[in-house]
Order: sequence, then C-alpha cells, then structure tokens
Amino acid sequence: MNVNQFRDGETLRQNRNLTPIQQKTNAYTKEGVIVNSFYKEPSKQTDLQDTCDTLIISNDTSMPKKLTEVETPVNKSLLPISGIVLGVMGSIALLTAFVRRNAKINLTIPNTKKLPATTRNVAINEETHQALYQMIQAPNQKTILAGTGVLTLTAMAFMGKTFFDGFKDVWVKRREADIQKNLQENLIEVETQSFSGKMQIVRSMLAKHAIEFDKYLSDDNDKILPNFGRKKYNPITFTSQKSDEKKSNKNLANYILLGLGTLASIVGLGFVSMRNLSKSKLHLDKYIKDTKAAINGIVEQSTEATKQTDKINLKNMFRTVGADPEEIRTYTKKLNWDKDELSEFEKDVIQEVQTSTTKVNAAMGGDGTPKPSFYSHVDDYRAFFYNWLLDTSNPQFKQLFFGITGLTAIGYGGKLVGDAVKDVQVKKINAETELQLQKRLVSTELRNFKSKKDAAIKPLVEEFYRQVDAGKSKEELKTMAENILFEIKNGAPFVYS
Repeated sequence: MNVNQFRDGETLRQNRNLTPIQQKTNAYTKEGVIVNSFYKEPSKQTDLQDTCDTLIISNDTSMPKKLTEVETPVNKSLLPISGIVLGVMGSIALLTAFVRRNAKINLTIPNTKKLPATTRNVAINEETHQALYQMIQAPNQKTILAGTGVLTLTAMAFMGKTFFDGFKDVWVKRREADIQKNLQENLIEVETQSFSGKMQIVRSMLAKHAIEFDKYLSDDNDKILPNFGRKKYNPITFTSQKSDEKKSNKNLANYILLGLGTLASIVGLGFVSMRNLSKSKLHLDKYIKDTKAAINGIVEQSTEATKQTDKINLKNMFRTVGADPEEIRTYTKKLNWDKDELSEFEKDVIQEVQTSTTKVNAAMGGDGTPKPSFYSHVDDYRAFFYNWLLDTSNPQFKQLFFGITGLTAIGYGGKLVGDAVKDVQVKKINAETELQLQKRLVSTELRNFKSKKDAAIKPLVEEFYRQVDAGKSKEELKTMAENILFEIKNGAPFVYS
C-alpha cells in the first residue's frame, strides 16, 4: 500500500518524524479503519429507492464543470530539439568566425598595441607536490628523506583526520537520535490535541444536526416545517481569518513603505555618488593642471647637469597626464638639448605613452618567454617538517615544526569540536522550532478539517431539506438523517485512531 495516499495534515506531520517502517505501519492501520468504517452488509432488496435514500442520492446532481474542460495539447514536435542543435552549431560557427577575425587583426595591428607574451607559471602550493618535485628535480639523500617523511606525515594526518571526523559523525548521530526521541515524546501531546479536537468537531456536528433533523422526525411535529422556517446551512466561520486578513494588509502596507524607502535611498545615494564623481573630476583636473605646470617648469629649467633626471621625470609625468604626441612635441621643443638626443627622447616617450600594455615584473611573471616555469609558494605546516628533515641540526627548524604542527592540530581539533557542538545545538533548536510549529498548526488543521467536513455534509443536508419539501415520509427522512449522521461520523476527511 502506498503510504503517501493519506495527505491530511496530521498524517503529514506524523510522517515527517517517523521512520519508513513506522509510516507503513501507520498506513496499514488507517486502511483497516477505513475498511471497517465503510463495510456494510449487502442489501437483499431489489428496489433502489432505499439505496438512494441511504446514500443520499439526488436526482439533479450534475458533473463538475472541470470534468469537461479540454486542455490545450502540448506541442511535442521536434522543432525545439532542432532549434537547440542549430543554436549550438551556430554558436560554434560564430566562434570560428571570431577566431578568423582575430587572426586577421593580429596581422595588421602595430606592435605597440599587441598583447605581450606571458610565461606559463606553474604554482606548487601543496607541500606534497613540492616535496615530490624536489625528489624528481634534485634526487639526493636529503630530498628523498625529507620527501618520504612529508608523505608519511601526510598519510598519518589523513588517517587521523578520518578517524576523528568519523567519531564526530557518530557522536552527532547519537545525539540526533536522542533529540528525535524527545521530539516524538513531545509531539504526543500535540497529536493528541489535534485528534481530540477533530473528535470534538465530529461530536459537535453530530449533536447539532441530530437536533436539527429531530425537528422533522419527532412525533410531536405532525406538520413539516415550511421552507421559510428553516435556516440555510451555514458552516462555522473562524474569526481568526479576519485578523489574518488585517495582518496581511498591514504587512502589504509595510512592504510598500519599505519599497518606497528603498527607492528613495537608491535615488539619494545615486545623487551623492554623482556629486562625489563630479568633485573627483575637479580634483583630477586640478592635478593634471598642476602636473602640466611642473612639466613646463622642468622644460624651462632643464640643464646639462639635470638632463638624465629630467628625462625620467618628464617621461613619468607625460604618462601620468596621458599627453598626446603633439602636446609632447610642444613641451620638448623648448628643451635646450642636442637635436638627435631630443629626437630620440621624443620618439621613446611617444611610443611608451601610446603603448597599451607593459611587461610584468620578471620576479613575478617570468621574462615573458611562452614556456612553462615553476615556482613554489607553500602555506602548509608540513613545509616546516620538510625544512627540519633537510637540516636536522637546526633546532629552530625542529621547534617551528612542533610548534606550528601542534597549533594546527589544536586548531583543527577545536574546529571539529565546535562544529559537532554547533550541529547538535542546531538540531536541538530545529526540533524545538518544529515542536512549536506543530503546536501552532493544530488550530489551522482543525479549521481545515472542519471546513472539509462542512463541504462534504452541506450538499447532503440540503438534499435532506429538498426531500422534506417534496413530502417524503418520516421513515424515509429518518433513513436519510441516519446516513447523514453516519457520514459525519465516518466520512471524509477521516479521524484516525
């Protein structure tokens, strides 16, 4: 039997906190309750009138409109698949066209605009990789001993980490079992409130309709009450719905105010940002103006003694202000230098200012040769063990290894304990939150149950009144009333024991 076929609120709450075996047992129990509640001895009569009265069958009940609605058929053609294929192939074609255009541009672009070549730097950041690299690059007694020691320490650390991680998981799982057990104990009261509430609703409905039906079946009432003397079936409404609507409207108003406030803040901050940019531009213009004045001062005061320093300063200043070639020539023609030297300086400055890229520092990115280079940047406690094994006579290497390794182990252990305690506390708080939620949902579930009960009983009660107006005998009306009460007690939605 499918345990998911029971979709009432109480079942959903129970299944959320039950094991699969408990869910299956619960489903079988409910299946037996339903079968026992609706089983009746087969009737030996051939007349269907009693059956119609028993089942409250109306003669003018139509099918729901939704039954005849025709859904729009889903387009199941291969056009979407074809479109995806063409889109992918089109993207590849565009990519190849981009590569072709780039190759063409590379042939015509000047050298001053070309991207520089880069060295492919291979970073060795893992200590095990660095130790293995040293063993391969310079195999000797020290590198082999140090590399073997690092690999052994790595294996030991891995096994220790695996053990303590498993110990943490087992401890957390046991604590989780205790938390779930306590949650199940606390949920007994919640489920009892829900169950007793539903039973009380059923008893209240039985009492109400029994009194109402008795008015038409009592021997004291020989005359059937006229239609205008009856109250229309009116299910109970809950006042909390109005309060929920007020709360919803209040929240909507708060959201609107928050949105308007946010929009105003965005506009205000945007205005402030634009004003700051305007002020920054003014400062930048003043800096460029002052720099050009400094350039003009150097040009006018340059001498043979200061020529080399002036070259460096002028080149940096021209690059700072982003001077164009004509502006550079305007300044440099005032210099009282050798004509050839001045021409060479102008050429170098113009080329450097116009060049879009520059080479990276060789210490960081290599010399620009497009070949792989290797460098090591290790941030690992095992690096200190490697250094100690390379030079065991250095006591500071030993102290560094034990100190940093001990600190790393303490840090990992503290994090492990902290995570375990955090997980358990989170599970405890989640269990308490779940318990509080289930307590709050009891009233909602009872309103849901009552609303569905009313929806199921309303057409039957209205049919009973129609039969009263039609002049049915009291015996026939009694049969209908008994079956309506039976439907209230045992019909959907069900109260399970």
